[in-house]
Amino acid sequence: MLIGDAPGADGEMQGLLAGYNYEHVGVFHAGAEPRNNLGDWAAYHIPPPAGAKGFAVHAEKDREMARRADFGLMVWDGPSPGTCLNILRLAGIGSPCVVYDIMRGRAATVHTIADARAMLARAGEEVRRAVEARMSEDEHFALSD
Repeated sequence: MLIGDAPGADGEMQGLLAGYNYEHVGVFHAGAEPRNNLGDWAAYHIPPPAGAKGFAVHAEKDREMARRADFGLMVWDGPSPGTCLNILRLAGIGSPCVVYDIMRGRAATVHTIADARAMLARAGEEVRRAVEARMSEDEHFALSD
């Protein structure tokens, strides 16, 4: 299982996996050390580009996790552009993603770019703009019509 090091959903999932003594976990992090690695698992440092700030610090790490993943499981609060962008990244490479939308209390599987776009449309214009602002040029191209 590939997982990030963020507090919140990543930390909660790490706690669950550690509680069950799950061994096959890789923690991806952008900082010098993981912010969370509750099972003392293998850590994969994906450094940010020089001068990166804010969300850009973690973007390359998130791209690398998507590239390596066979499928995804995302817990999405509805307004989070980072989670939404990771779902789009997985759809863009043909990897399915189960999305648990805690704002709407439902789960769905995103298989295609069309599925991801529909999910993004339901999230609203503000979230769409935030997602697009975080996309690389390559991601814009891959996800365009």
